[in-house]
Amino acid sequence: MSLFEKIKGFFQKDSSDNPEKSGSDSSQPTIADPSRLSVKQRRGQKLDVATRFELDKHAFNGTMSQFRVAKDFKSGKTVGLKFIDREKAKQFEDRFVGLQKPAEGEIAMQLIDPCIVETYEVGTTTNNQPYILMEYINGPGLDSLINERSNRLDGKRIPLIRQMANAVAAVHKTGFIHRDICPRNFICDESLDWLKMIDFGLTVPDKPEFKRPGNRTGTPLYMAPEIVRRRTTNLQVDIFSFGVTCFRLLVFDHPWSSSDTTGKAALAHDTRPPTELLTVNPNLNEALSKAVMSCLAADPNSRPESMEHFLRMIRKVENEEQ
Repeated sequence: MSLFEKIKGFFQKDSSDNPEKSGSDSSQPTIADPSRLSVKQRRGQKLDVATRFELDKHAFNGTMSQFRVAKDFKSGKTVGLKFIDREKAKQFEDRFVGLQKPAEGEIAMQLIDPCIVETYEVGTTTNNQPYILMEYINGPGLDSLINERSNRLDGKRIPLIRQMANAVAAVHKTGFIHRDICPRNFICDESLDWLKMIDFGLTVPDKPEFKRPGNRTGTPLYMAPEIVRRRTTNLQVDIFSFGVTCFRLLVFDHPWSSSDTTGKAALAHDTRPPTELLTVNPNLNEALSKAVMSCLAADPNSRPESMEHFLRMIRKVENEEQ
């Protein structure tokens, strides 16, 4: 597989993804705990991209950002460099005017976990464009593996599901709601032995002012009913999206089959029941199937109360099939 094909999976959206994105509007670089950083930048110093990096010729454009793989002359490492479209990001950030919402990069710097991509540095370039400098994972996106119905996932799913659950749990423990859990936001290593969560463009603090009705953002086919219906939200929206992601990882199909990939498709998430996993694959482990299906409950109170609860539900599961 060429470098182009590998990095394409890092940032490419599948055809069912149509999320809104946000980004940093900070003019000053923000540095987290120096002990976890291999790259540092002095506060107040803007990034000169041309002198610091050798950029790969391929650029991957998202809704509100552009991603480049780069060789960092300072550290000698291959890194990921995300450039935020300031104007487009502002459209999302304006929804939270007066609430002191941290920017995407500021949030990412706080998320320190083996199952979450490491963010080295955030700030502004000499062209006044916000950027996020991050760990680069040289492997396929979970979405591409699912869309290809890859048999490489056979025997790998249980560890990957546990790692995804740990990543979501880490976001919640740090005091945030991710709001866009989907296969596109997990990157695997080449061996598929581990994965990491990426992209915190829609992430918000787990505080009442950020959970009010009306903020209908996310990836439609993974969106919890309370988001679709513009109701008050909480951490349960991530558990629902996690459940949809696990469902697809296990059987490749969506729990609510539809040719529509817009927000209208998400209206089915509380108007008709999801397809049962055991109907699609009767050989699946029953405890695993039960745990995943519980995440898809239309009523947030009927879902696992936390990702730790979900992990307890599958603690004895060793294989995806009976």
